[in-house]
Amino acid sequence: MSKTVAEKILSEHSRRDLKAGDYALSKVDFCFGQDGTSALIIDALHKLGVKELTARKRFCMVIDHSAPSPNIGISAVHAKMRKFAARNKLRLYDIGCGVCHQVILESGNVLPGDLVVGADSHTCTYGALGALATGFGSTDLAITLASGKNWFKVPETIKIIIDGKLPKGVYSKDIILHIIGDLGADGCTYNSIEFTGNTVAALTVDARFTISNMAVEMGAKCGIMYPDKKVISWLKKRGKKIKRKVYPDKDADYVSVKRYDASKLIPKISKPHTVDNVSNVKAVSGKPVNLAYIGTCTNGSLEDLVIASKILKDKTIADNVRLIIAPASRQIYLEAMRKGIIRTFIEAGGNVVTPGCGPCVGTHDGVPSDGEVVISTANRNFKGRMGNPDAFIYLASPATVAASALTGKITDPRRYA
Repeated sequence: MSKTVAEKILSEHSRRDLKAGDYALSKVDFCFGQDGTSALIIDALHKLGVKELTARKRFCMVIDHSAPSPNIGISAVHAKMRKFAARNKLRLYDIGCGVCHQVILESGNVLPGDLVVGADSHTCTYGALGALATGFGSTDLAITLASGKNWFKVPETIKIIIDGKLPKGVYSKDIILHIIGDLGADGCTYNSIEFTGNTVAALTVDARFTISNMAVEMGAKCGIMYPDKKVISWLKKRGKKIKRKVYPDKDADYVSVKRYDASKLIPKISKPHTVDNVSNVKAVSGKPVNLAYIGTCTNGSLEDLVIASKILKDKTIADNVRLIIAPASRQIYLEAMRKGIIRTFIEAGGNVVTPGCGPCVGTHDGVPSDGEVVISTANRNFKGRMGNPDAFIYLASPATVAASALTGKITDPRRYA
């Protein structure tokens, strides 16, 4: 029977011939929790009376959402994670290591064809490497850690074909915002997405992560790309040998096929308070902004920092704007220092914070005040997302955020391209 990538990966991991709609118990290659979910994982394990962690060597925890700790309550959570990791000889990436998704990718924990689950909704990021990766609740993650397996329903698959050369000043963030705006926040609920086309092939691996990361924002279970030479090279640089590469069969059954022409795109922006409330940047140009944020698991890569720094080089941000930058990992932070990018941000009037989620989650760094307007490279703009339900969050590419920080108002970045 011809299969999609999701059908093939779940069939292999359950040792059964599966098709969309089937249920199966599947072996998981890697799983993890972060500081917003790991305490719940630990509590679930204790409640279940688990004594042995079968997936111990295929699991890690990352302290990234509130790093460093902003209060004694979160400090207690962090201490709980450290004690649990030490007692069970588990990998723990502590404060300053970076965002879970970036750190896990850099560490080479995920390979093409893997089945990955994480107690974080943006686990779909790893699909850019050709893995089936999806977010789980903390109790399900505890079951996975204890047994090394979990139950899955095989999702139907939507193929999204993106062709055409990206115009100057348009980036992968603009691509995925455009698609989410077109399909809607629930347009792909519990579907696997296969992103393909010559536009995807031309993107760097870092740029691909941005697209897979936001697959969940249209309801998708996972967002998969095919492991090409760029992916293989990216992994080899991290000392990883590729065991398998999974591609769909030519006559695989898709619930639908969507096509997009990237050559016609212009910079996009997601307006408050839903991610699918998308328009062209030009439609809201001129709106004053108070806080500009560059970072997160969506756009905190070195490539993203380079894009922003080129716009900010030898310039100063507007007086009415606070600019915050959070590199997605320590490795990215160090490389940005070596390249002079951090100096560029600081000289422009920016503030660089500890590698991690930064203001995105809303527990510490950069919480906006009532009525303030934020422009961010993050993946969500729901009410209260950055810690204040009375603020207004716009989502855009690093280029759009950097350009807006310079002018003090939402600005089309093509004038600086």
